[in-house]
Amino acid sequence: MNAPQHLVYCPRQTPTCLVTSEVVDSIGHTPLIRLMGASKRTGCNIFAKAEFMNPGGSIKDRIARYIVFESEKRGELGRGSTIMEVTSGNTGIALAMVGAMRGYKVVVVMPKTVSVERRRMITSFGAELELLEDIDDMQDAIARTEQFAASRDNIFLPRQFANPDNIETHRTTTGPEILRQLNGEIDAFVMGVGTGGTVMGVGRALRKAGSRARIVAVEPDESAVMSGDPPGKHGIQGLADGFIPALVNLEEIDQIVRVPTQHAIIAAQQIGVEEGLLVGISSGANALAAEQVADELGPGHNVVTVLCDRGERYLVPAAERPH
Repeated sequence: MNAPQHLVYCPRQTPTCLVTSEVVDSIGHTPLIRLMGASKRTGCNIFAKAEFMNPGGSIKDRIARYIVFESEKRGELGRGSTIMEVTSGNTGIALAMVGAMRGYKVVVVMPKTVSVERRRMITSFGAELELLEDIDDMQDAIARTEQFAASRDNIFLPRQFANPDNIETHRTTTGPEILRQLNGEIDAFVMGVGTGGTVMGVGRALRKAGSRARIVAVEPDESAVMSGDPPGKHGIQGLADGFIPALVNLEEIDQIVRVPTQHAIIAAQQIGVEEGLLVGISSGANALAAEQVADELGPGHNVVTVLCDRGERYLVPAAERPH
């Protein structure tokens, strides 16, 4: 099935020979890629926002830049400050990158379960790394960093799980970009929930533009807290840290799709084989959920999802891959 010509993403919309003085200027304005395999299987146009093309390799580059810059404007962050954040990985990489560029010390706290590749990327930007024993310790770690910051004047906490700037990032950048790229012709937006900033921000941008698109949240089947299940262990890094983030308003979400970890891993590998795109496990979960939504909507609809990050940070020996 061919996409209508007026819906095909035009590279001319994005500067291809941009000259900048700062790495943050290259964040955002990512392409919208039609997933050929998924589109053929469903009879719909399934588009994916290529957030892995950000300089730090993930969608979290957007919130790192926005939160840091807005906090500087408000005087909450300045010379001599240390940025400290609890994260499952990509936000830590993004903050380490932006912090290095802006001259801040960055301390990243994250579970030992995250990939070695993510750890190395964070320390490569000069940031310090503190590892938690388990992802179940995330909420305790957040509480501890709050106490630590309260005892010192120079600690800045981005608070990605509760900071409204997270939502504003996507309401003012990601959402409007998608609307422009598809001329507003969107039937569903499908996004995994980690902090919830993307699904809430893009959803609000679509609603403000008058779109009636279905807003779909994705969570791991093994830790489906938004569906009312207790938190559990799963392998979709970046999604479902065992609690519903403060940013998430379930009344603004039309549907929740549960994706098992193993299915997400296989879907990410399938994207590599079918589309030539090396992406992470959460991208696989998003694409799989987008196919489900497309099947429900029926042929001829436009479904948008997100390829959150690059796949290099998830590589494992071939013998360990699922079959």
